Amino acid sequence: MVLRDAKEVKLNTDDINVNIQQQLAIIKRGTDELLIEAELVEKLKKGQPLRIKAGFDPTAPDLHLGHTVLINKLRQFQELGHHVLFLIGDFTGMIGDPTGKSTTRPPLTAEQVAENAKSYTAQVFKILKPEQTEVVFNSKWLNELGAAGMLKLAASHTVARMLERDDFSKRYKSNQPIAIHEFLYPLLQGYDSVALKADVELGGTDQKFNLLMGRELQKQAGMPQQCVLTMPLLEGLDGVNKMSKSLGNYIGIAEAPEVIFAKIMSISDELMWRYIELLSFESLETISKWKVDVAAGSNPRDIKVGFAQEIVARFHSQADADKALTDFQTRSKGGVPDDVPEVTITIDDVSIGVAQLLKMAGLVTSTSEAFRAIEQGGVKLDSEKVVDKNLQLLKGAQITAQVGKRKFANVTIL
Repeated sequence: MVLRDAKEVKLNTDDINVNIQQQLAIIKRGTDELLIEAELVEKLKKGQPLRIKAGFDPTAPDLHLGHTVLINKLRQFQELGHHVLFLIGDFTGMIGDPTGKSTTRPPLTAEQVAENAKSYTAQVFKILKPEQTEVVFNSKWLNELGAAGMLKLAASHTVARMLERDDFSKRYKSNQPIAIHEFLYPLLQGYDSVALKADVELGGTDQKFNLLMGRELQKQAGMPQQCVLTMPLLEGLDGVNKMSKSLGNYIGIAEAPEVIFAKIMSISDELMWRYIELLSFESLETISKWKVDVAAGSNPRDIKVGFAQEIVARFHSQADADKALTDFQTRSKGGVPDDVPEVTITIDDVSIGVAQLLKMAGLVTSTSEAFRAIEQGGVKLDSEKVVDKNLQLLKGAQITAQVGKRKFANVTIL
């Protein structure tokens, strides 16, 4: 993997035409909490690029839009001339972040961490400016910490202090096991801030304890303390739970353009505004105007279409965004898109059940999922809705199979 060294960028408030208050307005946009604002003002007054840290444990190979809430804020800092430290927790990833977990997380192997980290860096530069980004791995200094350093770090805080964390407290009170190494996680994340001399650290609202740990350890080290900026956790497509791949309510930034577009179009009109405020690069003034227009009778669907195109163009291209719109319009009218994949399946008998066909064609993950889709009226063969779960298709048939609004395949049975 090729890492990009960040170049020194002299912050010039005249060049970017913003004063301290204007910078603060940009920095605080969409945030949950800023600690401590007065300290950040003093840092900004120095007119030097600040070191902005955000850490990511490479627990999965792909980023989703929930992750980009934080990455978008990093980009805003870069627009103001600051220096981003994109920290990949290759060392801490092998411990497993206990934040928000009711059980001990299984650690990742070194191979899993390396593979996921490679995928992360390829994706984040779709948002971040490479020349103002430094990719760092915390194994560089945590491996060097050694047993003596780890014991010294562990001695800096008490068990009682650790149990102030809501997730640890709940697990302790409900007699759920807490492994000793889990107490080390916030300490190691805090030590990252010491090693990197961070001026500001960003994280989700669920990371507040860990972010404040960085301030405390910097103070103990006699260093200026970092400011802490917490970002809201983006709800998933269900509008209720935090966006998560494990819950299936996510929009992956590496997904196909038409999939991203269709998923965004599926969110509610109410949830649309939260997505726009946290993910769009449009100005607050423009977004406010959109809200006024919708209140006056404009169709929110038109705004959602524009937002969906913005997101697709960001992670793919404008041409892909335009094609995704055309594809969505075709599907919405019950039509079949132009780029349906060709699938050939081979069977031993003279016929195959529809559920098994859908599974072999890759349109569902199991026959039980296929049965559920049929019961819900979501399966079509050659544009005709399937109502019989026991339907058999003969060898030699060529059909267009559809599951839901987004999954199609031209299937040949041999």
